[in-house]
Parts: sequence; structure tokens; C-alpha cells
Amino acid sequence: MKKPGGAEKKKKQAAPKDVFQAFAEKARDHKDLVSRWAVLQETRVEYFRGKDFVSFVRNHLELKDILESDRSLEAEDIANILLKKNLLVRCGRVVKTVRPGKKKLSTFPAHLEIYHDQVFSENDAFFAWTFVKRRPLWQTLLSFCWPILTLAICLFPVYPHQVKLLILYSCAGLLLLILCLLLLRGLVFGALWILLGKRFWLFPNILAEEATLKELFQFWPQKDEGERPKWTARLFYAIAGVVVISILRHHAPDEAARARYQKRVSNIIDDVLEWSPSLALSGMIEKQPVVNITEPIDNVTDSKSSDEKLFSSGDLDDETISNEEVTENTEDSDHHQNI
Repeated sequence: MKKPGGAEKKKKQAAPKDVFQAFAEKARDHKDLVSRWAVLQETRVEYFRGKDFVSFVRNHLELKDILESDRSLEAEDIANILLKKNLLVRCGRVVKTVRPGKKKLSTFPAHLEIYHDQVFSENDAFFAWTFVKRRPLWQTLLSFCWPILTLAICLFPVYPHQVKLLILYSCAGLLLLILCLLLLRGLVFGALWILLGKRFWLFPNILAEEATLKELFQFWPQKDEGERPKWTARLFYAIAGVVVISILRHHAPDEAARARYQKRVSNIIDDVLEWSPSLALSGMIEKQPVVNITEPIDNVTDSKSSDEKLFSSGDLDDETISNEEVTENTEDSDHHQNI
């Protein structure tokens, strides 16, 4: 019989779960803690500001229940313990000067460096998570789909014609949408910057590397914090834009050149769409030499070699005969001249 105290001993021997690790995972996954991504020593990390962490802990006191006996600690004390346990690392800005045209430093810098004093602070201090975030289930399932997608892309030539057309028009439409969106952003920005001196970007985070999915599709830009550009700079870029557009219009291809280019591109697309394994195999079969199956291979090769010898000997005989005729003709002509 098993002793009743065996299960209790196993529980005591098992390592207790770190409550601060659980608190850090819960805080990192919480949507109310404002965080961004940046580059720290050639590594992308997720970080937050010190004052945002303090306000987060004060507004979500229920998270302190995870700490059990340490639930009475303040936000600063909790952060210092996380720093000692290497769950956080304090970072500082790489660029510490205001960029030209800006009034203050960026709220969330894109590049960070490790701060020399690893103590919590609210004043312009940033803290990056050091542990690996648990991957959700949908990301795990998506990782298994990448090899299937790669295989599907490689098998595009053997797809039916209708499927090829669907994929082609979908990709072309998506590419055209992206190019039109970027062109519209540039035109709107250039027109408002030259006419009004305002920096106005539609979808301001569409090209940002560290933006989240929600920030990526943000339509309306934030308030412009930069200084208004000088009228001389606006006038210069306006004249430069007019000159560039005039040069492009002057050197634009004519209708015949555009028609030739369009025909060339359409031919390439047709070759890709109309290709099929059956056509490829039929082309390979046509290129192969025709061999009589009833004859053995040795006889075929022997006959080929004998034919080549006959042709070569016949060619030599013809050459010798022609040379003899030439010499005879030259001798006759010399004899007549002597007479």
C-alpha cells in the first residue's frame, strides 16, 4: 500500500510557480498596457514606458492578486523585482537629440540601448520584456500553413486555366491597390505641404515596421508637431515638381511603343497561363529522334556509321574527280595557247 504522505511530499518537492513570472505574462498580454516594438542591440523587443506601467497597475489592482503575499507592493517595487529577476531590462534612447523640424523627442523611439542603471523610473524610462511570449494557437496553426502555401506557389504552372486567371487578377488587383494608395498618399502630402505648409499623411503607419495591425490601418494622422516649412523651400519643391513632370511628359513613349510593350507583356502572360504538362511532354517527344523499334540498337548504330562512311567516301571521290577535271581543262587551255 502507498503511504498517504507520498503525494504531499511530491507537492512539496515540486518547484513553486514564480508569481512574478505569472504577473509579467499577464501584464504583457493585457491590452491596456501600451507597448511598442523597437530594435535593441540588433534584436526586436517589446517595450513600454515607466509611467504607463505605473498607471496600468493602479487601474488594474486585481492583477496584484496573482502576487499572493506580495499583493501590497507598489508599482515601483513590483517593477524593481521584475528587473532583479531579469524579466525586464531598462533601456534608453539611442538618439537623444531632437530631429530637425521637430519640437520634442519621439514618444516611442524605434531604437533603444541598455541603460547603465537598472532601477525603475517614470521619467523618460523604457522597459523591455526579456522572456519569450507564449505563442497563441492561431500562430502555431499558421506556421504549419507556410509549407503548404510554398508548395501551392510552386505548383502554380499545373493549375487549371481558370484558377490561374483568378490568381493572376487577384494579385494584380492587390498590387494595383497598393500602388494607387501610395501614389494618393504622396499626392495629398505634396499638395498640402506646398500650398498650406501642413504635413498630412493618409494611413501614416502603413510603412512603419514596428506598428501593430490596428495602428497599421489607422486612416487619420496624428497632429503635426513639426515647424511649418519656409515658403522658399515650398516654392523650390513646387518648381522642381513641375520640371520633373514636364520632362516625363516630353520623354513619354508614343502609342506605337506602348502597343509593342503591351503586346510583349501579354505574350509573356499568355505563355505562363497556357503552359501545361501535356504540352511540355508533347514538345519533348517531338524533339526526340525517330528510331525503328524492330531493329536492334547495334544495327542502327552500325548502319549510321556505314552510311556516314559511304557519304564521306563519296564526297572524297567527287572531290578527286572534280580536281582531275580542273587539271585537264587547264592543260587543254595551255596546249591551245601554244598552238
